[in-house]
Amino acid sequence: MSDPILLDTSDGIALVTLNRPDKLNALNYALIDRLMAVLDMIETDAAVRAAILTGAGERAFSAGADIDEFSGSVRQGRDTAIRDFVRRGQAMTARLEAFRKPVIAAVNGLAFGGGCEITEAVHLAIASDRARFAKPEINLGMPPTFGGTQRLPRLAGRKRALELLLTGDPFSPERALEIGLVNRVVPHDALLSAARELAQRIIRHSALAVGGILTAVTRGLNMAIAEGLQVESEQFAALVPADDLAEGINAWIERRTPRYRGC
Repeated sequence: MSDPILLDTSDGIALVTLNRPDKLNALNYALIDRLMAVLDMIETDAAVRAAILTGAGERAFSAGADIDEFSGSVRQGRDTAIRDFVRRGQAMTARLEAFRKPVIAAVNGLAFGGGCEITEAVHLAIASDRARFAKPEINLGMPPTFGGTQRLPRLAGRKRALELLLTGDPFSPERALEIGLVNRVVPHDALLSAARELAQRIIRHSALAVGGILTAVTRGLNMAIAEGLQVESEQFAALVPADDLAEGINAWIERRTPRYRGC
């Protein structure tokens, strides 16, 4: 069997590809488990400064959960469905959201259900002009379960999110851009190069500072402003004794480009 996740690393960027093109990169349990393992690998790899997540083939980023497999868990009852499906999917999106290195989704086609929830969870997203999004879980008689009822309203606002969640209607990449689900829409053939260019603009900076920003924003979004400001302060405090902060300040004073470790 082919690996459900492909990994290719170059120039500090890990290209992570959901690899079930014959199934529109549907998220079965093996793919989710393998993705979690790959995230563990690249998180501790000092050579990796950022990740791009995309889908194999020309049709889909991910069409969502593997319904055939999921339905088997449902037939076994509530506890099994929650353990095998809901907790696994929520752990995946939470892992992506809290990752200490920037993760950019390169949405190359259908991003339905769980594929849309991955797009919601990652830090940044660029969509092909061929991309198509939807929250179709309502058509199965269920809500989204990988975080879609929580993250989409935070991105798009309550009323706009509820329209998408309650109708299940597909929407265009331009609409995804309008509601804040993606950062840019680009021609299909330029998708990966645009994602790589964005990643390179980030990894020229201090990896410690990038990680601190990601942590402060991700944690702070779910806190009151006073608590979020405390997280921001903690992230800064952790950088004070680090070489990167001294290098950044000295480079600014000396009017030169900073020379961070790993850059």
